[in-house]
Amino acid sequence: MLSHINIGIADFDRAYAFYAALLPELGLQMKFAEAEKNWAGWVQPGVARPLFLIGCPYDGGPAAPGNGQMAAFLAADRPMVDRVHTLALQLGGTDEGLPGLRPQYHANYYGAYFRDPDGNKLCVCCHDPVA
Repeated sequence: MLSHINIGIADFDRAYAFYAALLPELGLQMKFAEAEKNWAGWVQPGVARPLFLIGCPYDGGPAAPGNGQMAAFLAADRPMVDRVHTLALQLGGTDEGLPGLRPQYHANYYGAYFRDPDGNKLCVCCHDPVA
């Protein structure tokens, strides 16, 4: 369905440190990192797309998080949601919603919300019942 998602950043080194530590916890691997071009990308192992990208805006303008925009990562299980949320906060992210069930979405939706150091809103969620 998606080719790629790009998250705008202001400081490549800071954003790269955050995502390079966080995304492997979700099973994603580095596809490329080009610090001189201020961008990097991750994928699922063995899959070319979709790509998750971070980068400074191409037009040279400032990066700014959008109101109502969010990227959501699929977690393998609920403990992964907990681990990733905790790690995001340890890496300088800010909490936007502790891990827990969100029955308003569906009975098994277990998610957590946080913002990266640039203020981009992210989610990590699991849709499966407890096994």
